[in-house]
Amino acid sequence: MSDLNDVRFFATAPHDCSYLSDEIATTLFADPDVQIEQEDYQTLTLLGFRRSGKYFYRPQCKQCQACISVRIPIAEFRWTRRFKKTLKANQGITAEWQLPYIDDEIYDLYSRYIDVRHPNGDMHPPSKEQFKTFLMVEGPYTRFLCFRDEAGTLIAVAVIDVLQRHGLSAIYTFFEPDQSKRSLGRLAILAQVLEAERLQLPYVYLGYWIQACEKMNYKTDYQPLEFLVGRVWTRNIPQQLD
Repeated sequence: MSDLNDVRFFATAPHDCSYLSDEIATTLFADPDVQIEQEDYQTLTLLGFRRSGKYFYRPQCKQCQACISVRIPIAEFRWTRRFKKTLKANQGITAEWQLPYIDDEIYDLYSRYIDVRHPNGDMHPPSKEQFKTFLMVEGPYTRFLCFRDEAGTLIAVAVIDVLQRHGLSAIYTFFEPDQSKRSLGRLAILAQVLEAERLQLPYVYLGYWIQACEKMNYKTDYQPLEFLVGRVWTRNIPQQLD
């Protein structure tokens, strides 16, 4: 069983930031050879860490504090007209929880998503080994929420970590890129809000928000939103430092 007092943490060498083109980043991560148990995972989440594959990490950049962890408080979530419209437009879609898996259907969907939506990203070109390393981790907390259309075709998968006391952590979502009218990314977040509500969990964690990063602006649509500033969660939008 892991104990954070015994877990070693390492820092990467400075590298190009994935989000801000003019910045240099440094990442702090827990020893990947240590199995992080549920209780410690929850503690790390409260401190702003995220999981990617077997790595638990958080930005630790000396010159920049732009990456802010954000979460949705479920009890006060505001169901806007836009959100209700998204649910109504997708009434025929079913969503089913699965243990992490890979087959031709799920990999083909993942591959199309990366090819179309992220052709210049770090994950292109996609591969099955990349999929397994990134999303097929061993652990008791990871689930796939699989969305199928009226014909039974897989059209979206949300990869989610279930934190027993603190909420759901949205790890990654991939979906059919030619069905933009369905707003499948938004639907996946709303489905997690509903699931957290059903499980009586207090939060959905959405990862990092960067004010200057346009592709992260959508996270502020989910209100109220809480921001981790230092070690305090607040609803005041922080002044982000360059």
